[in-house]
Amino acid sequence: MQWGDEGKGKLVDILAQKYEIVARAQGGANAGHTIYDTEGNKWKLHLLPSGILNPKAKCVIGNGVVVHLPSLLEEIEGMEARGVSVEGRLFISSRAHLLFDLHKEIDGRREEELAGTGKEIGTTRRGIGPAYASKAIRNGLRVGDLAHPDAFAAKLRALALDGQRRFADFDYDVEAEIASYRAIAARIAPYVSDTVHALNEWADEGRSILVEGANATMLDLDFGTYPYVTSSNPSIGGVVVGLGLAPRRLGATIGVAKAYTTRVGAGPYPTEIHGELADTLREVGAEYGTTTGRPRRVGWLDMVALRYAVRINGLTHLNLTKLDVLDGLKEIRVGVGYRTPEGDLPTVPADLETLERAEVVWETLPGWQQDISKARTWEDLPENAKKYVRFIESRLGVHVKWIGVGPGREAVVLKPLELPVGARS
Repeated sequence: MQWGDEGKGKLVDILAQKYEIVARAQGGANAGHTIYDTEGNKWKLHLLPSGILNPKAKCVIGNGVVVHLPSLLEEIEGMEARGVSVEGRLFISSRAHLLFDLHKEIDGRREEELAGTGKEIGTTRRGIGPAYASKAIRNGLRVGDLAHPDAFAAKLRALALDGQRRFADFDYDVEAEIASYRAIAARIAPYVSDTVHALNEWADEGRSILVEGANATMLDLDFGTYPYVTSSNPSIGGVVVGLGLAPRRLGATIGVAKAYTTRVGAGPYPTEIHGELADTLREVGAEYGTTTGRPRRVGWLDMVALRYAVRINGLTHLNLTKLDVLDGLKEIRVGVGYRTPEGDLPTVPADLETLERAEVVWETLPGWQQDISKARTWEDLPENAKKYVRFIESRLGVHVKWIGVGPGREAVVLKPLELPVGARS
């Protein structure tokens, strides 16, 4: 619901134990989901849906995802080496666009061009933006193209010309790539299917489907802090477009938000914390990227951005994660408004110039200064921790149903519904 890295993989893992199908709708291997199972084992996922850890769940990589097949095969091999089989359980959309090493090369070179200008996007350099650009200008290749080797080769040669024309010293062996994808095509073929048809058939049969988001609403291409955003729609609309499921299919919409905020990469960040406190929270919260290992920027909860995300996505429930990271604080600040010389802003503005000069309106709540990592019921939490959660609920008008108090699957508190009638939705 914010800038990402909010622990959604953990909730998907918990919920996936009860679902028959788990699907990814957008993004690519720039997304990283870290999960700790009941035995304390750590799992890092990038392209595979988090439901892969439920041996009974079918997992779908939808048409809206951009897929780097060598990375996906490596991830599959890593899972199978640890005893998790994807055989008969993984379905890759034939409509999903392929991300090639040339996209990664272009991504890195574009960031290097911006270096020192103050306009660096701070991408993961995984080629996500260039892959979606290929899709948008209609010279991209899709998973289904692998079934036609000659046409695939011709299309990839044409795509490689883009990089060669854009960068004078662009070094990319397209013939070697074509040869490697002939072998990849055979390995990936058992997983490729028409997932649009399959998902709708499963929905018609009444099968339970869980859609797993990647990235974050404030990084949404349309609704985020553009241009410091990802290249897809991680908001609710991406589900419809990225899977081919009609809006009427959608049921509960669950948002995941940290009890504070983090952000990776460049871009405005109104409630950012600097100095020793930021360093402390970063260490306590292990705020380093799953995919890149980069240290995350850290900030206080931003209720303006969170209300904005709640409205766009039509949330029915919220999962508040990492509440335990705030255990040692005497006071907790919350950004509750943006103020400019022209007046208060009712929501997140579209232009960054306005956002960057806005002053944050703060409220300060008392901390609880005790370890909550062993709490397993709402009653186990200290009163000030409850007050903090209730404060968030009252400002959003959304039930905070799950509260994360540690990294493990079992470290979750279920909160009873207490919202007053007529609360904001």
